[in-house]
Amino acid sequence: MNLQAIRAIYKFEMARTLRTPLQSVVSPVISTSLYFVVFGAAIGSRMQAIDGVAYGAFIVPGLIMLSLLTQSIANASFAIYFPKFVGTIFELLSAPVAWWEAVIAYVGAAATKSIVLGLIILATATLFVPLRIEHPVWMVLFLVLTATTFSLFGFIIGIWADGFERLQVVPLLIVTPLTFLGGSFYSIDMLPGFWRTVALFNPVVYLVSGFRWSFFGVSEVGIGISLTMTLVFLAACIAGVGWIFRTGYRLKN
Repeated sequence: MNLQAIRAIYKFEMARTLRTPLQSVVSPVISTSLYFVVFGAAIGSRMQAIDGVAYGAFIVPGLIMLSLLTQSIANASFAIYFPKFVGTIFELLSAPVAWWEAVIAYVGAAATKSIVLGLIILATATLFVPLRIEHPVWMVLFLVLTATTFSLFGFIIGIWADGFERLQVVPLLIVTPLTFLGGSFYSIDMLPGFWRTVALFNPVVYLVSGFRWSFFGVSEVGIGISLTMTLVFLAACIAGVGWIFRTGYRLKN
């Protein structure tokens, strides 16, 4: 394993974040804080508790997951798209670096940024609502798995995209709506039978449910199912990235 190459790419990507702190950290934290103010403090005080959890606290895992998903995709997709845009991707492809080493570096940097951001948002949430974390190890596990999975997904989007507009299509039109409809602001058990069944086809439901269970010990689906679905999506993304580098899709042409 070429650790020096992995370290170089990783440090370069992390340095890029430090050069744009307002966009990379401050903006997502402020946006999420507004959700806490509006839904947690203003509306939450008028809402009934869900499964014994105050509404303001109930939505915290969903909001963290929303930021985690969008930032993981954005960080990873831009990281690999920009070298394609300026033409430096060919230097990477011709360097003595295995494709999986490059993926580890890019995805590792994107996941690290998202995890740090998620932890900052978690700390910010404690300023607005009382929180408890019943299963901290599981919380960290879901945080790492989700950040890694969607960083890989963002990596695929960055290679697929042929313009800056396409970088925004999937996050804005697919991922964000699925997150809002995945139980971020409500429990899917509150839905009628038919719509609850429909909601179970939304993969984000399993991410939010498992992450919320790590906080409060309550979930809409079993923790085993949530973990399995997360690992299945992770495996699918790994397979997709492997296929891209084997075939040279959108890389060599």
